[in-house]
Amino acid sequence: MSAPSSSTDLQYLKGIGPRRAEVLQEHGIRSVRDLLLRFPFDYLDRSRIMTVRDLRKVVVDAVEVTVVANVVKVEARKTKKTHRMMFLLSVSDGTGTLSCVWFEGYRWLKDAFAEGEVLALSAVPVFDRYGKVQFVHPQFDRLASSEADEPDWGKLFNTGAIIPKYSSTAELTAVGLDSRGIRRIVRNALPRVGASISERLPASLVGSEQLLPIHRAVEQVHFPPSWKAMGEARKRLAFDELFFIQLMMHLRRVAVASQPGRRFDGPTPMADRLLASLPYQLTGAQRRVLNEITADMRSPRPMHRLLQGDVGSGKTVVALLACLRAIDHGAQAAFMAPTEVLAEQHAWTLRRLTEGLGINIRSLIGGQKKRLREDVLEDIHQGTANLIVGTHALLEGAVEFADLGFAVIDEQHRFGVEQRAALRKKGADLDVLVMTATPIPRTLAMSIYGDLDVSTIDEMPANRRSIRTAIRTEEQKGRVYEFVRSEVARGRQAYVVFPLIERSEKVDLKAATEAFDELRIGPLNGLRLALLHGRQPSEEKERVMRGFQEGNADVLVSTTVIEVGIDVPNATVMIVENAERFGLSQLHQLRGRVGRGADQSYCILVSNAPLYHKSLKGMDPAEQKAEENRAVRRLKTMEETTDGFKISEVDLELRGPGEFFGTRQSGAPMLTMADPIRDRDLLDRARLLSGRVVEADPHLRKPEHREIRVHFEEYYRDLFDLGSVG
Repeated sequence: MSAPSSSTDLQYLKGIGPRRAEVLQEHGIRSVRDLLLRFPFDYLDRSRIMTVRDLRKVVVDAVEVTVVANVVKVEARKTKKTHRMMFLLSVSDGTGTLSCVWFEGYRWLKDAFAEGEVLALSAVPVFDRYGKVQFVHPQFDRLASSEADEPDWGKLFNTGAIIPKYSSTAELTAVGLDSRGIRRIVRNALPRVGASISERLPASLVGSEQLLPIHRAVEQVHFPPSWKAMGEARKRLAFDELFFIQLMMHLRRVAVASQPGRRFDGPTPMADRLLASLPYQLTGAQRRVLNEITADMRSPRPMHRLLQGDVGSGKTVVALLACLRAIDHGAQAAFMAPTEVLAEQHAWTLRRLTEGLGINIRSLIGGQKKRLREDVLEDIHQGTANLIVGTHALLEGAVEFADLGFAVIDEQHRFGVEQRAALRKKGADLDVLVMTATPIPRTLAMSIYGDLDVSTIDEMPANRRSIRTAIRTEEQKGRVYEFVRSEVARGRQAYVVFPLIERSEKVDLKAATEAFDELRIGPLNGLRLALLHGRQPSEEKERVMRGFQEGNADVLVSTTVIEVGIDVPNATVMIVENAERFGLSQLHQLRGRVGRGADQSYCILVSNAPLYHKSLKGMDPAEQKAEENRAVRRLKTMEETTDGFKISEVDLELRGPGEFFGTRQSGAPMLTMADPIRDRDLLDRARLLSGRVVEADPHLRKPEHREIRVHFEEYYRDLFDLGSVG
């Protein structure tokens, strides 16, 4: 039998076999190459490993250390004071015995360990009440089930090895592929790295940038002989990710530039009338961005632009002026939003702004009655609908535009790439403007939207006052709602938002209605309350929103359906219950629902974040603590700044680039080793060099670019094809 290579069935690699190969394949690992490209998420630092005997010396230092030891005893008992179950683990490394205790997570931990297995346990050592050294809630990593299982670990520890940690799943762990098991099969695969992973960059580029050869980088990232070697390996792998993403962006720009476009270059009477009728002056940033969009629309190439700006910065009116330019030239315009609530809000706002212009604005959303829907579809098909506002319902096959020339996609990160592609196909030579109210750091924008021209509204309207944000505990809620009553007494309005804990409409409805009833008969008794949630029919949601906007309710109790879109200048208070359950960008969006008028506004985040980890059932206690820390950081960030760009930087740091936009979209580039914030210089270099390649060889046909072309075709071709929609 021939030696395994990148395409050989995994089951023939030592330590795998048919069953493990089947489970690995279910996780996207189909070859030796796939296995070798599954990189560690962390490492065990040999420099911090101590013997049990020496722990007493460092208790006073209060620093985290690691002990490598065998499990000798597993037990559980009730605490004397609270009678709650606690979990105890005794381990020994030959120099002494260490007790580890967990006061949370008993159900998860009671079956997690076996006597004889080797663990690496990390914590800050403390003295218990008897003066013995103890670990409380240590993090742990499995190294071996016995000393005989991996007999070279002792040697590795004594020689200063850096030990990789691999992420696993319940399915992988069930077949012995936890972190330890994955580490073993990766080590068995490493001798095949040269045959499995070919170079993807020209030798000249690898040399000029002082990068490791790809096979050495893969070897060293799995089992680095030193931290310096690990850094060199990570740099090479991060550079590759950034280089090929930037290459794809450059190629997309070339492809878009070669497409036929549509020129909207002539008089714009309706757009001019709207601009003259506005009761305020556009900010300098709005005027600059509008000029950039206008230049695109006048050119013979299709517009491919991202408009970003903080909540309340005035993106909607700029987008509307662009829509009117297209309508002034006889084309239809579409305005697509991710939710019915936001689509309805946009339709109401756009109708109010264009009153008297003779524009026929129609709404198309999923919850409409059949007769109304048929009427809207006919208007769209006949061309009598000038501006169509809708959700993903705009993408359905029954929707036929007479002449769609311009499209706005709001909160675009909530749409998959395929959905944006489907909208582009609805019109010939379509100009597309995608918008987001989630400010994007420059480096991340280059990674995700490097193929788009980016316009940024970085100036707020002159009459906007900074929103005061405060964190309050559950015990302080009485005072919080007294404050709401005082604001209502002054003629103001307020929001109270509850988290959608489960992604279930039934739970959404139950949480919202129960909270509504409790407030109505409790702390907000006597005030006019309205309820808004995702299960309401479209007509009822529109009625509730319109009533609140017109001042018919003092307090709007809602789930996160109001995260974006609602614009009520008279609302001055935003209460967010269980605020620790929200993401940072989501909190910032919710806060943006107030502060939209000239009065001082307030955002109050109600949270008992230190208790948050108790609600994370089934989670590893260490991860519970980590999530608790992230929750506290999110709330503190909200309290310290209202700058959307600073908030997005922290959000990116907490969640990582892969999760920054929520659910991973098909067509969005994956980053596993590179970090656009940390690797800014590397990103700039990758962008420059990939740009030179595309400028010299836009079809990658030259012999010196063969490696680049082969790798691009295999890993980025599908993303490139989808990317023509941004």
